[in-house]
Amino acid sequence: MNQKHLFIFALLFTVCFGVQAQSPKPYNIVIKGGHVIDPKNNINTAMDVAIKDGKVALLAKNIDASQGTQVVNAKGMYVTPGLIDIHVHFFWGHDGDAYMNAPASLPADGFTFPAGVTTVVDAGSPGWKTFELYKKQTIAGSQTRVLAFLNIVGQGMSGGKYENDINEMDPQKAAEMAKKYPNDIVGFKLAHFNGRTWVPTDRLMEAGRLANLPVIVDFGGASPFLPLDSLFNVKFRPGDIYTHAFGGNGSTSPNGRESIVDVTTNKVKPFVIKAQNRGIIFDVGFGGSSFLFNQGTPAIKSGFYPNSISTDLHTGSMNNAMKNMPNIMSLFMSMGMDLQSVIKASTWNPAQEIKRPELGNLSVGAEADVAIFTLREGKFGYYARDGKIAGKNRLETEMTIRAGKIVYNLNAIAEPNILPNVPRARPAAN
Repeated sequence: MNQKHLFIFALLFTVCFGVQAQSPKPYNIVIKGGHVIDPKNNINTAMDVAIKDGKVALLAKNIDASQGTQVVNAKGMYVTPGLIDIHVHFFWGHDGDAYMNAPASLPADGFTFPAGVTTVVDAGSPGWKTFELYKKQTIAGSQTRVLAFLNIVGQGMSGGKYENDINEMDPQKAAEMAKKYPNDIVGFKLAHFNGRTWVPTDRLMEAGRLANLPVIVDFGGASPFLPLDSLFNVKFRPGDIYTHAFGGNGSTSPNGRESIVDVTTNKVKPFVIKAQNRGIIFDVGFGGSSFLFNQGTPAIKSGFYPNSISTDLHTGSMNNAMKNMPNIMSLFMSMGMDLQSVIKASTWNPAQEIKRPELGNLSVGAEADVAIFTLREGKFGYYARDGKIAGKNRLETEMTIRAGKIVYNLNAIAEPNILPNVPRARPAAN
């Protein structure tokens, strides 16, 4: 068939079937009419966002909707970077104990995207003995970006028998594993050790020094407690992280775990403020019972904000007061933290804490991880183990975009409504 015949064939096909060749549109997704909050770039204004090939392509006041293959109607909504939750437990399985390869942990994708979360850091569920199983089982099998704080305990978060065994805490082997998987491991974790000795902390700090990575500490209990002033201002380096920052015994008791607010004065202890000023990171890690209003409320009212908001997500916390990231973000707003600061503590701050500055922002060229929220008005309630408070607002996730693809869409706000490709269950064998 020569060129003349090809032209006639194409013309007849167009006439008969009404089909015209269309050039691809400049953008895969255009998010229209939203209010963008991007703390890294100091953006807090009405703005459209365009996404192309998995990257943020353009932010502008009015992007032509016809330029997008899909258009998201975000009018009246807040558009933010995808949330980063640096304290989760996602070593889900059935062959282990506690939060290591056990049912109390969770499969990532089912509990991230509905909350606007696109990146998580597992806070010590795997240790240096079990990380490679975790990488194969959780990291490789998740659309969510999954990173990890490696437990200083070899077995990981497998219960008190292991977590209180100092012989299992090997800084050299932990550092070796972190150096082997630098794209996955962002630091080291000490959790739940009960006893009045600094040996576990010292071994954790040694792993951090060997691999040049931050550490995150979740103290257990001691009688009397190990002083936080020594942890923050002697042991810790700037950039090291204290999680469950608003927990502790919440009393004048000398036992258990010390709290950061003096309950006799309702003021944040001076050494805590000193520590935050020198770069020590205070992370929420709300958990099942690791937050107290008698710590959080006076701290927030005095202007002492958490550096990062995180969930400590597992089966116990998600079905308790914690629930998910938007719930905790809303709770902190109800205590007096402004929306801009809440978004910063859930996006750009944690990105810097884990040394991933390419995340947690909507810079042009950044991977297009985006969350869209409605800020509902009404009468809401938030609670913890020491009481409850009322709130006038609640953040609700409308849409989550991971690497330029819509992975959660609550109210069908994209046009056309293109369903994502999801794995289908295999048919049962006959």
